[in-house]
Amino acid sequence: MKITAQQVNELRKLTGAGMMDCKNALVETEGDMEKAIDVLRKKGQKVAAKRADRDAAEGVVLAKVSNDGSFAAAVMINCETDFVAKNSDFIAYVQSILDLAVANKAKNADELKGMKLNGRTVEESVMDQTGVIGEKIQLGRFEVVEAPAAFSYIHPGNRIATVAGLSKQGDFTQIGKDVVMQIAAMSPIALNKEAVSQKDIDHEIEIGKDQARQEGKPEAILEKIAMGKLNKFFKENTLLNQAFIKDTKINVSQYLKNADNELTVNDFKRLALGS
Repeated sequence: MKITAQQVNELRKLTGAGMMDCKNALVETEGDMEKAIDVLRKKGQKVAAKRADRDAAEGVVLAKVSNDGSFAAAVMINCETDFVAKNSDFIAYVQSILDLAVANKAKNADELKGMKLNGRTVEESVMDQTGVIGEKIQLGRFEVVEAPAAFSYIHPGNRIATVAGLSKQGDFTQIGKDVVMQIAAMSPIALNKEAVSQKDIDHEIEIGKDQARQEGKPEAILEKIAMGKLNKFFKENTLLNQAFIKDTKINVSQYLKNADNELTVNDFKRLALGS
């Protein structure tokens, strides 16, 4: 199978690995991008953890909190080109959908699609936009968080948005802002290690064993080494265990408890467009 320069560049963009390493991994996996990522990781390449947002197209991502502060939503409306995504009218259109969702506290994407926006359902309205703009427009993702105190963040450029909920109300405005910015910057895959799926855990153990095996470590201690790597994975990829970006000497959980011993994050969502 012939591997194209475009495939190599895409893998390099996703992983940060060298051009030849990327090409060799793609050749080995016959062009399968996900398997190529695993090949690079098993060979010790420092590859970022998989993120669900890699396959997203162009578009706009926005987030907002309800007036009572107990509900936050984030929406992604996809389009084909960056030109449309940066258009002020298109951004305003996405904002109108988000405003509708938050005002009515839509629970999920299906509920949002059925709500009326200017006499049309959101689903119909989005389809209408395809005809108006001349590009495929679609509702990519819609996520919500309900909690005693909800917060949102939109990264400049409208490509990343996050929402999170704290476990109790109080004078926690700055803490809430710090948490949603942490989520945007560090892209955790779960709230804590208990929330990581068994599939992801088994996958990381397999990667850890293969890395150790290729480093020449004895078969008898591969499991122990892999578990050590798994613990590092939890620290880097679960929100409450991540180093706090404003003070890396403590993790996010410790930051929260420094403010209030009972304070934690109930839930979070992160929406991001692909590169």
